[in-house]
Formats: sequence, structure tokens, C-alpha cells
Amino acid sequence: MASDKSFAVKPIVTNSSLRTLAYEALKSAITNMDIYSSDEEIRLDERKLSQDLGVSRTPVREALTVLEQEGFVRSEPRRGVFIVKKTKREIIGMVHAWAGLESMAARLACTRATDADLRSLRQTFPEFFLDAPAEHLTEYSDANIRFHQKIISLGQCEVIQGLASNLLIHVRGIRNIALTQGNRASKSIQEHVQIIAALEARDAALAERLVRDHALGLAEHVETFGDFLA
Repeated sequence: MASDKSFAVKPIVTNSSLRTLAYEALKSAITNMDIYSSDEEIRLDERKLSQDLGVSRTPVREALTVLEQEGFVRSEPRRGVFIVKKTKREIIGMVHAWAGLESMAARLACTRATDADLRSLRQTFPEFFLDAPAEHLTEYSDANIRFHQKIISLGQCEVIQGLASNLLIHVRGIRNIALTQGNRASKSIQEHVQIIAALEARDAALAERLVRDHALGLAEHVETFGDFLA
């Protein structure tokens, strides 16, 4: 059991609802960490969180209650609050859901994104055009997540963006781990380059299929290599 040092929140300074702000800060912190990088449970210290956020423990407690209702944390009597980790079967289900959302976002991007947005993809993600991904795995892992977030954003559909943000908390960590297993990194880069080309060409059907197949490939990878999951 451990308190993850990568869980970082910023102090709240505003007159808005403290519970809402605490909720947004905590959810953002959970989203931005790789919760599957360690087998240890990640415990959240309510007292420390209130100190880090600069608020009393009441809005923190209320925010944690909402996060528990949404399935991001769990509360255990006499033990504390822990970030929820999904089982292998649950992760695969989430990746399947992500495949549907992101592939539709890619289709929409082909008609909604500006020419400048689509032209900028190659410059925004130079990591995809490096010869040896294994030598730049840290940079590529970060670019990998940003790329999939970018596709969701280019689709310009708020419903898809909202649904995808909740899945990202778990899909993010699994994607990063997958890049270190087998030949997933090199295969992923090749697929990203093909996706960028399809988006640049505004080929909606091809972009949708490539993005969907890319995500389904991740699901198959988790099925094969995901024995570390419960």
C-alpha cells in the first residue's frame, strides 16, 4: 500500500464552490497519473489533500464521495480511500468503448477540423516519425496519450469528449504499459502515421476504421499480456 508521489494537486484560490473545485482538482490528478504502473494500492490521505488544496477537509470529503459514486475511488472502513483499479475484463471493455468513441471522433474530425489543425498533426507529434521508438519511449508514451486526446478533441463533440474523459483515467495507464510489452510501440507508431495520413486526406471512412482497429488492437494486446491485472 502506498501514497503515489505522482498524485499532485494545486491549491484552490477562488470564490466558486469548494466542493466542485476540489472534485475537479482530484479528478484531474487521478487522470494524469499512471495508476497501473505499480501493483501497490494507491491510498489518498484526506488530511494531506486538504492541506495541498488549501481548503478544509469538508469539501475534500464531499469531493471524494462524488468520485466514489462515479467509480474512481473506493472507501474502506478503518483503511481509508483508495484509487480504483479495474480488472482485466473491465479494462478490455473500456478499451472497446474507447474504440467506438475515438473512431467516431476521427470520422467527425474529417469534416469538422480545420485545415490548419490537420496539417499541424505531423509537427505536433514528431515522436511518431522517429526511427527507433524504443530509444524514446518516455517521450513517445506522452505523445501517444496526447495524440488520442487530440483526435477526440478534433471531433468537436462535447458528448464524446465527456464520455472519453472518464475512460481515459484507466485507458491511459494501460496504453503506457502496453508500449513496453512485445512490439506494441513500433506497431503503434506505424498505425499512428497511417491515421494522420487518413485525417489529412479527410478520408472519414478510412480514418474511422484505422482508429477503431488501432484501439481494438490494444484490447487484444491486453488480453494477451494483461495477466498483471486482477
